[in-house]
Amino acid sequence: MSQLNLPTPEGDLTPYVMSAPRNFSHEVVGGLPRIAYSAVHVVNDPLADNDPWLDMSIDWDTTIDYRRHIWSLGLGVAEAMDTAQRGMGMNWKASLELIQRSVAASKDFEGDALVACGVGTDHIAPDPSLSIDDIIRAYEEQVEAVEAAGGRIILMASRALAAAAKSPDDYVRVYSRILSQLKEPAILHWLGEMFDPALAGYWGNDDHLVAMDTCLEVLHANAAKVDGIKVSLLDDVKEINMRRRLPEGVVMYTGDDFNYPDLIAGDEEGYSHALLGIFDAIAPAASAALQAMANQDMDTYHEILAPTVPLSRHMFKAPTRFYKTGVVFMAYLNGHQKHFTMVGGQESARSLQHLAELFRLADKAGLLANPDMAAQRMKALLAVHGIEG
Repeated sequence: MSQLNLPTPEGDLTPYVMSAPRNFSHEVVGGLPRIAYSAVHVVNDPLADNDPWLDMSIDWDTTIDYRRHIWSLGLGVAEAMDTAQRGMGMNWKASLELIQRSVAASKDFEGDALVACGVGTDHIAPDPSLSIDDIIRAYEEQVEAVEAAGGRIILMASRALAAAAKSPDDYVRVYSRILSQLKEPAILHWLGEMFDPALAGYWGNDDHLVAMDTCLEVLHANAAKVDGIKVSLLDDVKEINMRRRLPEGVVMYTGDDFNYPDLIAGDEEGYSHALLGIFDAIAPAASAALQAMANQDMDTYHEILAPTVPLSRHMFKAPTRFYKTGVVFMAYLNGHQKHFTMVGGQESARSLQHLAELFRLADKAGLLANPDMAAQRMKALLAVHGIEG
């Protein structure tokens, strides 16, 4: 087995011997028992001559190839979400091109290729002076573009709405107007302030339980235009509370990267589907676990996912919005891209200590498919930081 020296929290170096990778089943037979979207990252073009903090260039071929990998595992693609660094270096123009390319690729994919696309208001700057009509028009512009591309809608939270709304009624007005115009039912996305501090007080209240009442008001009033709601509050009790209050026909998509195994497994009153950033980094394990669930083998389901939870909790630790760095690092370690660079220079958002612990946890979960390559790439990162051998 490969061995390398990794930094410890005490600032020392300790030898680490890697484990054998786990052989996850890649053959999906008969579909999965839950709808499972992976919110997937984009691959930066490291050869572009630009200023990474200011400009962006995407390696489109590698980016789309990664989506084909996700589809091959039976998972869906949640496109142009915050995982793709939208709002953290990736603008609306590039996001729309990503959506167009992904939708086109999904039509060429042999088999079922589920894709849903993020719609927001990120082409306008948040400003308290904006009117509610300004925000409605911004949503409408993106909805029109995504529907023209043939994409299904994920209605993302709006920084502009959070900045301009004066009361919960403003949220009800915006969402009701947009939902009424959609061609197909949408997934709403309630992204908590731990993922994006600019979304604090969303739905008109800092108390999530009070805010939930407003969100549920929107869902019940527009149930025919809502497929489901993704909740990203990293609180399983709140998600279950809301799940039990959804209108008939509207489903819950967990966005809880801390508690997803039990939320997806469910209880006597229901379960959550998935729309998760961590499903980018653990896609083979997620697919294999759901295949076990399909075979009514819940022991194997939990046994596969249990070691991925410490990895996910580490990757999504505060500041949670920097989790994207860990997602891309995992893709690099597993050979889905040749480099560890990111849009906006976000590869620098996490410390070497953080990435070393991520490496250990990924290895313990059996998620480093080629240990020799992963070790070589980890050593390359260590060398950049002055650690040889």
